Amino acid sequence: MARIAFLLIAHKEPETVIAQARGLLGGGSAVAIHYDARAPRAEFDRIRAGLAGEAGVAFAPRRLRCGWGDWSLVAATLATMRAALAAFPDATHVYLLSGDCAPVKSAAYAGALLDRENADFIESHDFFDSAWIRTGLKEERLIYRHVFNERRAKRLFYAALAVQERLRLRRALPQGLRVHIGSQWWCLRRTTAERVLDFVDRRPDVVRFFRTTWIPDETFFQTLVRHLVTRDEIRNRSLTFLLFTDYGMPATFYNDHYDLLVAQDALFARKISREAAGLQGRLRALWADDDAEFHVSGEGARLFRFLTAQGREGRRFAPRFWEADATLERHQELLLVACKKWHVAQRLAEAVRAAGLVPAHGYVFDDWGAALPDLGGAEGSLDKRTRHRRALVHLLLAHHGADRLLLCVDPERLDIMQDFDAAHATVRVLEIQCAMDDDWLAGHARRSGLAGEGTPPEVMAGLLPVVRRAIRHESDVLATAGLTHLHRLREEASGAGGDGAVSLAAFLSIPEGEAEALLQAARLFDD
Repeated sequence: MARIAFLLIAHKEPETVIAQARGLLGGGSAVAIHYDARAPRAEFDRIRAGLAGEAGVAFAPRRLRCGWGDWSLVAATLATMRAALAAFPDATHVYLLSGDCAPVKSAAYAGALLDRENADFIESHDFFDSAWIRTGLKEERLIYRHVFNERRAKRLFYAALAVQERLRLRRALPQGLRVHIGSQWWCLRRTTAERVLDFVDRRPDVVRFFRTTWIPDETFFQTLVRHLVTRDEIRNRSLTFLLFTDYGMPATFYNDHYDLLVAQDALFARKISREAAGLQGRLRALWADDDAEFHVSGEGARLFRFLTAQGREGRRFAPRFWEADATLERHQELLLVACKKWHVAQRLAEAVRAAGLVPAHGYVFDDWGAALPDLGGAEGSLDKRTRHRRALVHLLLAHHGADRLLLCVDPERLDIMQDFDAAHATVRVLEIQCAMDDDWLAGHARRSGLAGEGTPPEVMAGLLPVVRRAIRHESDVLATAGLTHLHRLREEASGAGGDGAVSLAAFLSIPEGEAEALLQAARLFDD
């Protein structure tokens, strides 16, 4: 009968990891554990102590610091796989799990399925021909090098990507491989796992390539298995049941989801709420119940999509309160100040606010530290602010009890400006064009991660013209984007007698004399 060696990749809550491992051992299986090095050493020691003496438990030889989306997750999985194959020579399969997974069938059911199907269960679709990636980066995941983590260093991640795109630093895919993509949760036969590890040892060029791809845990194993195993021995699906929300995040299951989960055509489910102690206990007991019978209906994904659609229509699972009634009205006005020098735009926002003309905030879509009032959670992260940007503006207008609002925005965020321009409200954009000397450009290159403190002068000298052209290009794109009300304030025209006051007056809908006084008070370009 099949014996599974589970590869448990966890990063928090040691007591839950101990309980999860013990539950899996109850079905005669084995468990190899990798516990994230970002977690305290004391937590890892607690896991080792809690599982001491268990013959079916092994640990990865070294703890790695893992980050979502980068190579570290693949490296941790490979290390744990090696440990499992070495520690459990009688294991017939390796099954990848996270700390949020739980069984939805019994060990007996799982063993019978794997005995019946001499195949690897791994979702793997052609990377370029399939529609598996719905939004965001696609080929850019592969053809450009990603050395920054998008979640921990978003600005550096996208700055590095932009430079490679502008300089056309595309790279070729590994020779002899056709890249595939799919869910990271898979179950492989021992022979396939051994082939994967042997391939890794023989082809360091492939490892180097995937090491700098984005989200390689969705492509690395999926590609290698397709390369190493014949099509008829691959079942193109995961044995782990999971659902994704409209926002691309895994749906969470709670105590009242037991019947739904055990009815799915899967062996495990992800992701189980940490607070759902009742569900976790029932599912652990189910794994050890050899007499349990199952009636698979498999309606989970369809039911989830149906109920989610009901919520969008306001008939079931009502939307978050900040998403309701968030349409900007025709009588409202949004003023956007677009400027690459953030301190210049923020000076204008402060001057406008101090003069009592319009409620004003800084770079709310670009700067986590931009001051915002409590808006019930809508202000919680840059991602949330951007995703619900119209709702954010709606809430800010309500907070200030006003019909006008001024915000700052980076010129590269044209998508945000165009989205607001398409709303019912009146939207005016003021682009402030600043003089940019080499010192400022060098500082900008360092702040955005294009250069470091130790960048040689000759390298910096070659980089500055590229950065200058990129900023000018953003301005050119903004000028031709077709925005309904676009005004420009040039630094060289901001002094007395210049046309800066004319542009500012039109933007703020105030007299030119008042705009002239505002410019003088704001001292926008004083360094």
